[in-house]
Amino acid sequence: MSTDLARLSVNQMTVRQLSLPELADACTTLGIGHVGLWREPVRAYGLAATAELVRDAGLTVTTLCRGGFLTATDPAERAAALADNHAAVDEAAALGTDTLVLVSGGLPAGSKDLRGARERVADALAVLAPYAAERGVRLAIEPLHPMYAADRCVVSTLAQALDLAERFPAHQVGVAVDTYHVWWDDQAPAQIARAGAAGRIHTFQLADWTTPLPEGVLVGRGQLGDGSIDLRAWKGHVEAAGYTGPIEVELFNEGLWAQDGREVLARTARRFVEHVVR
Repeated sequence: MSTDLARLSVNQMTVRQLSLPELADACTTLGIGHVGLWREPVRAYGLAATAELVRDAGLTVTTLCRGGFLTATDPAERAAALADNHAAVDEAAALGTDTLVLVSGGLPAGSKDLRGARERVADALAVLAPYAAERGVRLAIEPLHPMYAADRCVVSTLAQALDLAERFPAHQVGVAVDTYHVWWDDQAPAQIARAGAAGRIHTFQLADWTTPLPEGVLVGRGQLGDGSIDLRAWKGHVEAAGYTGPIEVELFNEGLWAQDGREVLARTARRFVEHVVR
């Protein structure tokens, strides 16, 4: 494996047009040793079959995405969400990853109470964190850009994520640092230092910010080097905070998905070296 690619992890959604066997083969060909997986395609391929596939390919699963969506007020909906998150923890353990990424969930219909929604996330973490720890899985709270606060994630900053995480031991709950979601926040470098000092940076993810954003905004994550984010500087922030783990590239981009997946993967590896490593 090239030393330039030693820390690169390719999130499955970056090249979702590739099947799991195709992804494993392409990573092996390029000398990429890490992947981040998503629950839906893993379930479609089969949990045990996926675990065997990545193991046989010599790949390390850096994260499983995603758990979360824990803000419901209806008791039945909350029970269903907890059950789904327990299942996500079990899936992460079966895949051999120690990190389950959590997206908190948005406001329930008709609600305007952001603080209350965050407290319900904390209540759920109190149930999930010990369960995950028993299975060797850490929960990584991912703050999402504020444009997602209403419908997807009431945790918008690393400070908010850490305020939740710090109610629990660091080996149980930490944060996901994703450049796409935090690059705009001038307090984020200090919060990265705060997270690092406590051993709470559980994953570091990359995507660039390109405009105009597409309709729906979920698929606006830009290829490395195409946008406004100084990716190398953010790598410096997490490394200064003590993070030395894999660096996961997670791109949601319909333009990339329409291209040949192997070519996208090779280009992503080149961009990683150009804009992150060197």
